[in-house]
Amino acid sequence: MKKKSNFWKKQARIWHWISGAVCLVGMLLFSFTGITLNHAADIPATPETVTYTMTLDGAGFSALAEQPEDGMTDQLPPETIRALRSGIGVNTSGREAEWTDIDVYVGLPRPGGDAWLAIDRETGAVEYERTTRGTISWLNDLHKGRNTGTVWFWFIDIFSVAAILFCLTGLWLLQIHAGKRAITWPLTIAGLVVPAVLAIFFIH
Repeated sequence: MKKKSNFWKKQARIWHWISGAVCLVGMLLFSFTGITLNHAADIPATPETVTYTMTLDGAGFSALAEQPEDGMTDQLPPETIRALRSGIGVNTSGREAEWTDIDVYVGLPRPGGDAWLAIDRETGAVEYERTTRGTISWLNDLHKGRNTGTVWFWFIDIFSVAAILFCLTGLWLLQIHAGKRAITWPLTIAGLVVPAVLAIFFIH
């Protein structure tokens, strides 16, 4: 019986440190950005906007004529995407395009800022504008998963599973050592009761 008990204690410790190692940096990031989000109004941010222009020609321009006069498409024509990438270094692949008979508009939201691109269908004139709001804004958007794409979406899910495992194995270790540390459960219960009381009585 004692041998079996030691086995489970060992498993609790192993999985606690593994999950802790996996999510350590993520927990620091989300804890730090929890503070910056809570004090977002107190942290100054000066938006910086840059604008790039170019004129499409050749296949990049002629491909526009083959598109609908109005409506949405999954993305710009491949020829236009390549021309924009080589001309002003902007990748619009996989971004929805909004078409009218006059122009085409592509929204390019990004963490910590915003961007958009417009193309005049008659002349091929391109205008691209990008706004950034600084590192703190970028980190805050990572915390919220705002405009971060598929890879970060999955990172948040995997990190969350690791954090849950870390907490559950921590609870398991508390149970293992609670008999020798009388303050264990009062502190654990306080960790539940204090935020519950604050939420019930002070959040309106």
